[in-house]
Amino acid sequence: MLYRLKKEVSRSVKGAVVLSALGLSALYALPVSAAPTISLLETGSTLLYPLFNLWVPVYTKMNPGVQITTQGTGSGTGIAEAISGVAQIGASDAYMSDAQIKQHPNILNIPLAISIQMINYNVPGLNNVHLKLSGPVLAGIYSGKITNWDDAAIAKLNPGVKLPKHKIIPVHRTDGSGDTFIFTTYLSDTTPEWSKNIGYSTTVSWPAVPGGIGAEGNPGMVQALKTTPYGIAYIGISWKKPVEEAHLGMAMLENRAGRFVLPTVANAKVAAGEMVSKTPADERISLVYAPGANSYPIINYEYAIVSKTQPNAAVAASLRKFLSWALDPKGGNAPHFIDAVNFVPLPDSAVKLSRKQIAEIK
Repeated sequence: MLYRLKKEVSRSVKGAVVLSALGLSALYALPVSAAPTISLLETGSTLLYPLFNLWVPVYTKMNPGVQITTQGTGSGTGIAEAISGVAQIGASDAYMSDAQIKQHPNILNIPLAISIQMINYNVPGLNNVHLKLSGPVLAGIYSGKITNWDDAAIAKLNPGVKLPKHKIIPVHRTDGSGDTFIFTTYLSDTTPEWSKNIGYSTTVSWPAVPGGIGAEGNPGMVQALKTTPYGIAYIGISWKKPVEEAHLGMAMLENRAGRFVLPTVANAKVAAGEMVSKTPADERISLVYAPGANSYPIINYEYAIVSKTQPNAAVAASLRKFLSWALDPKGGNAPHFIDAVNFVPLPDSAVKLSRKQIAEIK
């Protein structure tokens, strides 16, 4: 049999003669027709970016027919490129506005997890102290009305702390940012003047504050704060490790109950527990400034912004499969993924709503 295979076999594969008296080695040398590779692009939130970078290598190893490219470009870009069709997944910490949805009714806002935002600072001698800050104080700092660290408004919240008589340098995002969206939502919810004059969005018209600094992405915010003594910044919790490695301070924020709490997963879960049941079918809701004694005030859903209509059925199927895996407590929402970025896993009621939205992708 072997002799005949080596000397006589001549077989047509898809109409081409590929073996003739060449031996077994030729059989193994034949090119194997691989399944078509589906390419998906994820771009947007730098807060979600570390989580996607944990997910993708694991998922694509299990699903070699899918290639997923990740980009940390800011939530504004994520939303825009999902709408334009450049990206299949626009990662965003911000949900789309009513005006955006009216203009683009084919776009879904699908929560994948719940994130937290820190308020960090670089005050020499005080970075090991959890300074207490409130929404009105932060609004005062970012509007230029509170200019020094020893301002009476900050001192009142931090009795017994020796605050330096030094200018505060506020750091803000220059790119379209979901972090800006949830930070300015907190300022708007707590400070009527900020709400009236500036409001909340992925981009806002920041008041001109002498010495103020702009930075791009969460990595840029960490770097800017690290190199700016007396600075203050808002940074997503998935960048907690770099913040700690830079020995930056972390504030306790005043919540709706008037208590000052740290940005811990436990406090975020309390806040989520107060708000998740209010989530509508399209899942566009702010979780910021939740009630509850221990609720941390700046948390929000992390969204996949996705078009219902994909280029073809294969892309749609691959997208549905990946997003479904991302929601699975044994998949992307497993503790070893979620804990690594200090997120809160998506509660069951929100998972059900997200799965209904995923089913609309065609």
